[in-house]
Amino acid sequence: MSFIKKGVILLNLGGPDRLEAVQPFLYNLFSDRDIIKLGPFFLQRPIALLISLLRSKKSKRSYRLIGGFSPLRVITSAQADALRERLKEKGYPVYIGMRYWHPLIEDTVKEMKAQGITHILAIPLYPHYSIATSGSALNHLKRCLKESGIFFKSVNSWPDNPYYIKALRENIKKALERLKEPEKAHIIFSAHSLPVSFIEKGDPYVKELMITIKEVMKEITLPWHLSYQSKSGPVKWLSPSTEEKLKELSSMDIKEVLLVPISFVSDHIETLYEIDIYYREIAEKLGIRLTRTESLNTNPLFIETLYDIVSKNMEVDSWQRL
Repeated sequence: MSFIKKGVILLNLGGPDRLEAVQPFLYNLFSDRDIIKLGPFFLQRPIALLISLLRSKKSKRSYRLIGGFSPLRVITSAQADALRERLKEKGYPVYIGMRYWHPLIEDTVKEMKAQGITHILAIPLYPHYSIATSGSALNHLKRCLKESGIFFKSVNSWPDNPYYIKALRENIKKALERLKEPEKAHIIFSAHSLPVSFIEKGDPYVKELMITIKEVMKEITLPWHLSYQSKSGPVKWLSPSTEEKLKELSSMDIKEVLLVPISFVSDHIETLYEIDIYYREIAEKLGIRLTRTESLNTNPLFIETLYDIVSKNMEVDSWQRL
């Protein structure tokens, strides 16, 4: 019988670990044709280099305001450590692989192969599938696994996992206790935006967001809204933006808003700068008290989400060799 050693890889975006890494991180991001095609194939990297150089100055200003780096690697490593501990009896090792910054997916695959891993279960740390997030990471992982001899399977999304839903719901209830007038609050679920063209081509992202929100709100009787953040570029993006939604609620004389970063499981630039600084300043000017729910990070219920995913999928015989 062949030797079998199974392992888990948690996939995430990655983020610059110092200010000097901002420009090369952006270059890696804009070089990815799964999320944006910058002209013909041979022009992708030159255009990506130009965009990264033009945008890095503004991005560095944002990172300076949150400590000069992205905490994503630290948090994802802590999530992997917690999951590894939870899986101790099963003995599955847990690794992390980042799409655009270290530890890169290709380097983690080499490490896993060197450590004798024969079967990899990939879990993108994006609850809702999009080609721009989970799809890109999984496509790259598959490229890295070609001719490696390693067997592979993935869990592409998990929008209705009961532990995930419970974690979000409990975070909302806990945050509501901090509000001055919780009974008058409106909840905004703020998700990372996508070009509308992705949805028109069949991307299930918005449908899966709605699955999560409807499950979460079964036990919460407050008005809620879905909006989108972090758009860039001249194409048509999902709407309304979170800024537009705040202005709309202000026009309705809403004074209390609880913002839930629905498509993010870790603190990073979109929560720590865009929500906590940028949107909070906008809300203050509009006369709105803006409160954000805690990110999931290493919340025990989130770690239980990952444990549940591994437990339900690792022993199912659906492995493929690429």
